[in-house]
Amino acid sequence: MAVIAKPLEALKEYFGFDAFLDGQEGVVDQILSGQDGLVVMPTGGGKSLCYQLPAMCLDGVTLVISPLIALMKDQVDALHERGVPATMINSTLAWPEQRDRIERMKAGEFKLVYIAPERFRAESFMTALKDVNISLFAVDEAHCLSQWGHDFRPEYMKLGRVVEALGRPQAIALTATATSAVRADIMKVLSLRDPFETVSGFSRPNLTLAITSMDKQKAKYARLREIISEWRTGVIYCSTRKRVEEVAEMLHAWGIKSIAYHGGMTINERDRTQNVFISKEADVAVATNAFGMGIDRSDVRFVAHFEIPGSVEAYYQEAGRAGRDGEAAYCELFFNYADTRTQEFFIEGSNPGHANISKVYQFLQNDADREFEVKRTLDEISAGAEMKNGMATGSALVALARGGYIERFDIAGQRMKGTRLLRPDVLARDLDLDKEALEQKERRDRQKLDAMVQLCYGRQCRQQAILEYFGEDDADTCGTCDVCNSEFGGERRAAKSDDETLIVRKALSGVARMSQKTNGEWLGRYGKGRIVQMLMGSKSQDIIRLRLDTLTTYGLLKEMGTAYLNELFRSMHDSGLVFTQKGEFPLLTLTPRGEKVMRGDGSFQIIWPDRHAASAERNSPVKNELGVKIDEYDFDASLYSRLKDVRSKLAEAAGVPHYHVFPNKTLEFFTRLRPKTMEEGARVKGVGEVKAKKFLQAFIDEIVSAD
Repeated sequence: MAVIAKPLEALKEYFGFDAFLDGQEGVVDQILSGQDGLVVMPTGGGKSLCYQLPAMCLDGVTLVISPLIALMKDQVDALHERGVPATMINSTLAWPEQRDRIERMKAGEFKLVYIAPERFRAESFMTALKDVNISLFAVDEAHCLSQWGHDFRPEYMKLGRVVEALGRPQAIALTATATSAVRADIMKVLSLRDPFETVSGFSRPNLTLAITSMDKQKAKYARLREIISEWRTGVIYCSTRKRVEEVAEMLHAWGIKSIAYHGGMTINERDRTQNVFISKEADVAVATNAFGMGIDRSDVRFVAHFEIPGSVEAYYQEAGRAGRDGEAAYCELFFNYADTRTQEFFIEGSNPGHANISKVYQFLQNDADREFEVKRTLDEISAGAEMKNGMATGSALVALARGGYIERFDIAGQRMKGTRLLRPDVLARDLDLDKEALEQKERRDRQKLDAMVQLCYGRQCRQQAILEYFGEDDADTCGTCDVCNSEFGGERRAAKSDDETLIVRKALSGVARMSQKTNGEWLGRYGKGRIVQMLMGSKSQDIIRLRLDTLTTYGLLKEMGTAYLNELFRSMHDSGLVFTQKGEFPLLTLTPRGEKVMRGDGSFQIIWPDRHAASAERNSPVKNELGVKIDEYDFDASLYSRLKDVRSKLAEAAGVPHYHVFPNKTLEFFTRLRPKTMEEGARVKGVGEVKAKKFLQAFIDEIVSAD
């Protein structure tokens, strides 16, 4: 194939574009100048073209290191459609097929070859590559290189030595998300020479981000159904395989075309399932974070996180899989602090510590045969080493392999891997492992989870907070996220009146009454929700059972409303007056500063909720301009039943679920407000312009006939 020297000509010839996207041209120019480099470009920004186009302008072949076999196939298939000679080499190919493709590489038949990182472990493969004219070594999803990254993969750690062994061809690393620490680690591991570093803006203005607190699974499923009804095509991320299967089963029961995807499936099952989604045979994918890296489906309209991810990087990369076509997309995270326990388990599993690594190594030494090999499953090794967290066993093996004490090898005819001792004379007590680095990584992982939790609790613009996390200090607010659209946000300021000061002191007193002071420190005993219930004077069974109705602060702020108090507590949390204790449950308690303010001895500034908005939200189901208070109107159970019948008939006729017409809450509002005209009905919350045209008149007629 003839090389096209001018990138713009190659862009049009092979990719059909007349111009570059923002940021692409500068990267391509720097690569063609011969420099090593690091490219951070958000999902949907055209990152792949940054190495695919230079490959067409350079002599020789470009090697692309990619972590997922399915991703390789998608990329190669897309390149074939454009007439670009490309192929892939991974574990799905028998050695004769791999050897044939290497021979064709030597002959110059390919411009791009996608390779799985574990292939470089084979000495025969490395030897064969030395006769190939490699013009560019491109590491895609380069955050996998860094132990500080959110998706560290041990096999990536050796790529620096691979580049060296191949004679130091030009090397570039590319990723969608990377903090400054991760970027530094990538450049160090690959030993990039005088590299350029391009970090495109992380902003995704077409994404609407929302984080919603939800205590119950039932609420998550209800919200999920609403999102799917509105946006239709998307990805639902879950933390565990078990949850993936549960959510997928629920979607199946709803009649939604969906797939389930997780790491417990075989490679063939994952490929087949992923292709069903990419080919648009299914509308929704339910998956763990194993799904989505490089998925090329542009019409993903929503991403929902069923549980909290382990880091801001993971969250934003997964959210970024929505709206890759540049059109509007919606991303919502269902936040329940209890879900952090799963992420804590993962942190413990990926950070076994020096003592556990030694235990695993001791078992391997005791169990090894005469060839110093151990042929045991991970579960058997875990049991033998008395490891409580099986995931930690795998991490311990990775640490031992990285230290040069063991190597893992394929066992012919079996899915499990064997373990070979490389230095059997070294005793467990003499393992030379960097304890400080191990401890530092665990601290970093916990800090990442803390940052994710703070993002969920925070009331700063979601996109602005994320961009600041990635180092963009001058980021603007997005204007579209749940915080920017909240009716309760105001300016950060001190109290303007004694009344405002008293509200905060009463709220803090409520926290104190429901906490316990021991040795001068406050210990939380209840979560925010229970404290708000108590301050509102709730008569729920739990409040009465716990005798919280006997506290002097019971009902002290009932005139403010639940919505206002929830926002007030968010603001007090952000301003350091209260904090959430970690543990099995998120327990709210006072900070030393909060105690001073409660006693009238300290000053404070918070973002004040809008009392008018809170009152309207609490009392009015209609648009705020009406100023109607719902508690002035009685609920009519008989009319409610009649309206449900109307809804059933309309839903059946339209072939849609009942909630798609109007949700139960809107029917309740109808019974209380009894709108008599289309204009009045259209102003009830839950009645949009489209639904009003389709369905509203039938409900108005029923209400009129009932009076």
